[in-house]
Amino acid sequence: MNQKRLDADTTAYLDKLRQDIVFTETVCNQQLTYHTTWGLFSPKNVDEGSRLLLDHLEINETDDTLDLGCGYGPLGLTMARLAPKGTSVLVDKDFMAVEYSKKNARLNNIDNAEVFLSNGFDQVGDRQFDLIVSNLPAKTGKELYYLYFYDALVRMKPGARFYVVTISGLRKFVQKAFMEVFGNYKKIKQGKTYTVAMGRVE
Repeated sequence: MNQKRLDADTTAYLDKLRQDIVFTETVCNQQLTYHTTWGLFSPKNVDEGSRLLLDHLEINETDDTLDLGCGYGPLGLTMARLAPKGTSVLVDKDFMAVEYSKKNARLNNIDNAEVFLSNGFDQVGDRQFDLIVSNLPAKTGKELYYLYFYDALVRMKPGARFYVVTISGLRKFVQKAFMEVFGNYKKIKQGKTYTVAMGRVE
């Protein structure tokens, strides 16, 4: 076993890195304080893509919502605040993301959110939603996107909406895939880096 000791400055630096990153942001007129950690996506602020999606999201106060790939919770917890008479489900395949989403729901006194570990939809069961959102990862196969889109489709109530935000380079693929899966596609907002799109179940 390596018994090498770290000097005091290095130990102090590492201890600091292990502490939660804490910040407060207001999106959609909802002020939330987030605890995050290194290794989670955008740990120091709500990322541009999530902000763009939330800024153009249509949501009703009774909507049952799902945040697919929730990270530490900026989409799902904001939706929980915006739909206080519905339930917001947050899922992620990363156990640290799930732990921090749970922590942030508790610290922000959000009691209409459920957070659990799930690889895509595999732990969601047959629950039905009015609104599903996802900040889709850029570096993954298109096969995974199709799994997400079709798994979302069968869990959407009549009239439900599925919003995604992607890097703008994927917008043509998302348009093609949404037309195949949902039979419709609407570009909600195209920014310099990200595009928000929506598919609907009629």
